[in-house]
Amino acid sequence: MPYCWNNGQDVDEAVVVVMNTLDADPEIRGWLLYALQQAIDDSDPELAQYFFVELKQHRPEALRYFTKPAF
Repeated sequence: MPYCWNNGQDVDEAVVVVMNTLDADPEIRGWLLYALQQAIDDSDPELAQYFFVELKQHRPEALRYFTKPAF
């Protein structure tokens, strides 16, 4: 998973990783949490916003793990 998303497919893959992780374990932690937050912070704001929209739709309980940057 890239630390910076280049397109919507990168974001979609990140959302699937979050969904699969929460299916296996109720926590997101360590390198995955760090990598996803770095992607949120370093990517185009539209892609970061898309991540939050998709996460809210598919796994809203995961939103508590991530800091939403000021858009």
